[in-house]
Amino acid sequence: MANVRDIRRRIRSVRNTQQVTKAMKMVAAAKLRRAQERMLAARPYANQMLAVLNSLATRANPQTHPLLAARGAEKLEVVIVTADKGLCGGFNANIMKKSSAFVEQNKGRVLSMHLVGRKGRDYFKKRGYTVTGEYLDLFRSLSYDDAAGIARNIMKRYIEQDLDAVYLIYNEFKSVIQQRVVVERLLPIERLELDPNVAVQDYIYEPSAPELFDVLLPRHVEFQVLRALYESAAAEFGARMSAMDAATRNADEMISSLTLYMNRVRQASITKEIIEVVSGAEAT
Repeated sequence: MANVRDIRRRIRSVRNTQQVTKAMKMVAAAKLRRAQERMLAARPYANQMLAVLNSLATRANPQTHPLLAARGAEKLEVVIVTADKGLCGGFNANIMKKSSAFVEQNKGRVLSMHLVGRKGRDYFKKRGYTVTGEYLDLFRSLSYDDAAGIARNIMKRYIEQDLDAVYLIYNEFKSVIQQRVVVERLLPIERLELDPNVAVQDYIYEPSAPELFDVLLPRHVEFQVLRALYESAAAEFGARMSAMDAATRNADEMISSLTLYMNRVRQASITKEIIEVVSGAEAT
């Protein structure tokens, strides 16, 4: 049986850990607030731009711009967004699981990866996958230029026909306690299914369609990458906040349990000493 001193040392250790988890929860909550504001501001613009580009891509000639060209699906690029740190529950594990399933589904095709976040980089590089880009510590000071750099690399390879399709895999922020892993196609832009019984409405472009697409399409791809990064950042801080809150509560329960155990040990020790004293007095 452990003595009282050992139990007190363990309680002190758990209490120190609890202080760390409390501090991490508060930091995550502060960062979550800022990340959530950026994410909520980006969502409407990104969704509306996607709707407009879907409509344009459906009606436009695919030869109008290289980013509209739809080819086969033999050469795939997947952008996987993970965190740079752990201690955020199943945030990273869920991404790894979904990404591994995506890779398994596309076995036999030429697949390469853009990896955002240290956890994803470490996981996939160890397993020998082809990595064409890795981006670490972006979330310290995430900006539009960071997303644009990733998007331009992808667009360049797509235009040069090194890629047939590009996918994003990231955690979408639903709430502080809920994130959803999303797999969505970034390129080529999805074309809508038009009702054959309804007359197709075409657009009159001003300036010309090529000039318009030269501006819109790169901006669209860049902003969709930025939105995915914002979503992932907010989801990560939410997951870390929840994980640290759970850890803090578990530490409370452990301290209570250890305190109760320490009192029992101390009581047993006192009882034993009393018995020894009484036994010694009776012997004399």
